[in-house]
Amino acid sequence: QVQLVESGGGLVQSGGSLRLSCVHSGRFFSSYTMGWYRQTPGKQRELVATISSSGNTNYADSVKGRFTISRDNAKNTVYLQMNSLKPEDTAVYYCNRPPALWGRGTQVTVSS
Repeated sequence: QVQLVESGGGLVQSGGSLRLSCVHSGRFFSSYTMGWYRQTPGKQRELVATISSSGNTNYADSVKGRFTISRDNAKNTVYLQMNSLKPEDTAVYYCNRPPALWGRGTQVTVSS
C-alpha cells in the first residue's frame, strides 16, 4: 500500500524558515503530480503548492515568493521550503498525490 509520510514541521518564530519533506513509498513517483495543502481548525483544507512530473509549479497567492516546492525523484521525495514565515502560516501541512492519496500531516506553528 502506497503511503505518504511528511516530516519537518515544528515551531518557528515569525520570519523564520522550515523545510517540509514528504516521502512517497510507491513506484512511479516521478510520473505523478504532487502537492502540499494546509488546514487550520474550522477551515477547509487549502492548496499551498503543486509540482508536476515535468517540474512545473503552482502556488497559492498567499505563499508566492516565500515558499518553494521541489522534488527529488531519485529519493521519491517532494519538499516545501518555507521562508519568511508568518503567524498566519500556522497550520497542519499535508502532502498529496492527486486525487486522493494523503499523508497524515505535519504541524507548523509560527509564533509572533
